[in-house]
Amino acid sequence: MYRPILKLPKTKYEKIWDYIGGGLFVLSILYIFVMWGKLPEEIPGHFNGAGEVDRWGSKIELLILPFIGLFLWILLGLLEKAPHMHNYPARLNESNVEAFYLNSRKGLNEIKNLCLILFAAITFQMIRIALGEAENIGWWFLPIVLIMIAIPIIKGIVATKKIK
Repeated sequence: MYRPILKLPKTKYEKIWDYIGGGLFVLSILYIFVMWGKLPEEIPGHFNGAGEVDRWGSKIELLILPFIGLFLWILLGLLEKAPHMHNYPARLNESNVEAFYLNSRKGLNEIKNLCLILFAAITFQMIRIALGEAENIGWWFLPIVLIMIAIPIIKGIVATKKIK
């Protein structure tokens, strides 16, 4: 089926998510640069399911999350601009195409920004652990991440089912 290319402006909801996700992500990068000289040569490199450090690595590894986050920010931002390329049910038609596009784009926007928030939180905690201000990322971290990922997916599925 042909899918029209629509120029739908970002909603206020999407803009708020972009400010929060992008803002916290940029702050985490600035925090790395501010704290770089105070960091020991070894920082947490990986965490187990309980949130405990199970591998230490070079402080250069602290730059991995910002690079992955930047890549995701760019890639998912480009996909947000092309909702006609997303996957839709067969009932997509001229009367509901805008609703499907907005719903899909909003879900993608949430996931993109939740990833950025997640990367910022991990970065802040890695620095705190490296400086001896904390011992682990916390047992609660993994369940919260799973819930953060599940909520936009469930919301998107429910909203998709409501589109006529």
